[in-house]
Amino acid sequence: MDTQRAMRLSEWVSRWQWRMPDLVLHDPDGPRECLVRAGQLVVGPDAVQPVSDELRRWVDRIDPSGRIILRDELRDRPVEVAADITDRWPAAPNHVHIGTPIMLGTPTWIGGPEILDIPGPRPPEPETWDPPVTVAVLDTGLDPHPWFAARPWLTEWGLHPEVLDHDIDGTPDWQAGHGTFVAGVLISNAPGVTIRHHRVLSSMGLTDDTTVAAAIRATRARGHIDITLITSGCYTADNRCPPTLEHELTQGDTVVVAAAGNGGSSRPFWPAALDTAVAVAATDETGTIAAFSNRGPWVNATAPGVDVTSSHVRLKTGTEGVAPGTEAREYGVARWSGTSFAAPKIAADLANLMREGHTPDQALATHSLGQPTL
Repeated sequence: MDTQRAMRLSEWVSRWQWRMPDLVLHDPDGPRECLVRAGQLVVGPDAVQPVSDELRRWVDRIDPSGRIILRDELRDRPVEVAADITDRWPAAPNHVHIGTPIMLGTPTWIGGPEILDIPGPRPPEPETWDPPVTVAVLDTGLDPHPWFAARPWLTEWGLHPEVLDHDIDGTPDWQAGHGTFVAGVLISNAPGVTIRHHRVLSSMGLTDDTTVAAAIRATRARGHIDITLITSGCYTADNRCPPTLEHELTQGDTVVVAAAGNGGSSRPFWPAALDTAVAVAATDETGTIAAFSNRGPWVNATAPGVDVTSSHVRLKTGTEGVAPGTEAREYGVARWSGTSFAAPKIAADLANLMREGHTPDQALATHSLGQPTL
């Protein structure tokens, strides 16, 4: 596996758009390149009706989530439509976010199915932290892997097992097992942390502004969250954070730790590039920024992100035709690369500081956050 090459977004879309026809790539390979949902506008709740009235000849409907759906004539132009009204309304296209293992990489299985025979690192024994430190992990879900199965938090918010083969073709999807891998990195470095897992990413590693914003609201409403860990993100045409994300992520005192992305670019990657977020780039074995990792003045933390070893779940062969989420699976460990796996290391470090009694601000001030070598 080439762990140092960044795949261009246009290359990724050309490979997968046949499976996801609602994707629109704006300004391919250009300075305003971004991936959006076809024909969707996202505006603030108070602006839905006024914007619909203003654009009425071009509006097909308002969907139950409040997104404005444009008519087919403007299906490929939500970026331009949003830009035309942003001087009057907080409007944006519905940006598509991509999970951040490297785009060319799939995990390399190195152990299993007998968990005791795995030739790799094992997490520390479970610890009980009192008071608890809670991390919301917004990802593909979390399987009852042996690393987590005995931990009481696993089922407290319900089970969200990984979907491994959504298209039922007998082969694992591109980011199947991503959330389980991320959680393994987190507990390997913070063994007493309480994880609140919430599925936002598909097994292909895709989500969007409205899905992530809704997940942030939902986790906040269910109880106190010390750290929110986000391992996906997007670019925008105007290099500004999507308004709906910025609004949700600047509420309260939760620390936001986000992967910086794997485009090998200095363009802001959202939500990591928010001033209020900790943007985590990936380093290689020499401690320098990995070639695939995003970098730039908005990146303020680094952690190892090349050939990281963690918990993994993989699809067993011969499962064609089984309903998504019920596929036969086996547990073990794997190696994977990406800023997705650097971010949970920083989240774990901050959780350990909070366990010692630091406030969120003190934890951020105390932690070195790595020394980015750009």
